[in-house]
Amino acid sequence: MFIKNTIAAAWTISLAGAALAQVPAGYPADYQKIIDAAKKEAKVVIYGATDSKAAAPLIKDFSALYPGISVEYNDMNSTEVYNRFISEVAAGGNTADVMWSSSMDLQMRLASDGYALKYKSMEVSKIPGWAVWDDTAYGTTFEPAAIVYNKRLVDAKEVPQTHADFAKLIEQPKFKDKVTTYDIEKSGVGFMFMTQDAKENAQFSALENAFGVARVRVQSSTGTMMERISSGENLIGYNVLGSYALVRAKTDPSIGVVLPKDYTLIMSRVLFINKAAKNVNAAKLWTDYLLSHRGQTVVANGAKLFAIRADVTGETTSSDLIKQIGAANIKPIPVHPIILGYLAPAKRMAFLKQWKETAGKK
Repeated sequence: MFIKNTIAAAWTISLAGAALAQVPAGYPADYQKIIDAAKKEAKVVIYGATDSKAAAPLIKDFSALYPGISVEYNDMNSTEVYNRFISEVAAGGNTADVMWSSSMDLQMRLASDGYALKYKSMEVSKIPGWAVWDDTAYGTTFEPAAIVYNKRLVDAKEVPQTHADFAKLIEQPKFKDKVTTYDIEKSGVGFMFMTQDAKENAQFSALENAFGVARVRVQSSTGTMMERISSGENLIGYNVLGSYALVRAKTDPSIGVVLPKDYTLIMSRVLFINKAAKNVNAAKLWTDYLLSHRGQTVVANGAKLFAIRADVTGETTSSDLIKQIGAANIKPIPVHPIILGYLAPAKRMAFLKQWKETAGKK
């Protein structure tokens, strides 16, 4: 049942006549206790910034693996995920068992502030070290920040291959009012990408000024940016989620995607279990499932979000992406409190002020 941005108990499978869930191969026998306790809870509540269409194959497969445990998936943008959780916790009401968001810095703020349960996933050894923090927060995907352009209206010779190329390109008159990126005041992932650019890009000030020359148009979602690029209302987009863009490009002849050759930022959707989770055992099952070979195979082939595990094959995997871009040019954003610097109020306000005075000028 789809209601606005909420999917509630979408794929509940009754216990009646269903096979009992088995302990996954390689897990200790006493994992059965977690499964049994999760069955009694019969539910897991997830707040996610992953589109419901992408999350659906994962929810369906999880429900097949653990019949009788319903999944209540609440689809919001990354800032809404954070704000709703914080307000509900403050009010002492019901909230998520699992937090799963593309805004890595907001997730790490919550985890490092003590809202996350320390739980060593059974799959932790298969996840890259940079994607795990303190057996508490886990990166689950391997998604690039991409440049997306309209193939009909941007000549092949114009297509930028680096961040410097992009900055020079959008200063041309042709691109005035035709460039889009995230609204970094409203989009958590957009703010995170841009602050990471400030760290990686020695010519970041030139990029900000180029956005100002182009009179950049900002949006709060990847979908809106791609629609406007596809229609020609905008010609090119910056820091668009590559996982969504690469999938769309396969069916939309207007969409072209560039993974910059100087460096490509890699975002990983961060998951943690609420320390006060009402359905804590079901939350543990979801965490282990999403990081498992089975779950990651669905991430790659069903959700198409780029699996983080190196041992997964399929349409969208970290291994294929690294081969395409080159290991030296991959810049994963670490699942670690080190990324929280720009969330400090004074530093955030200073960054936004600089952005408005340069990129935001009209």
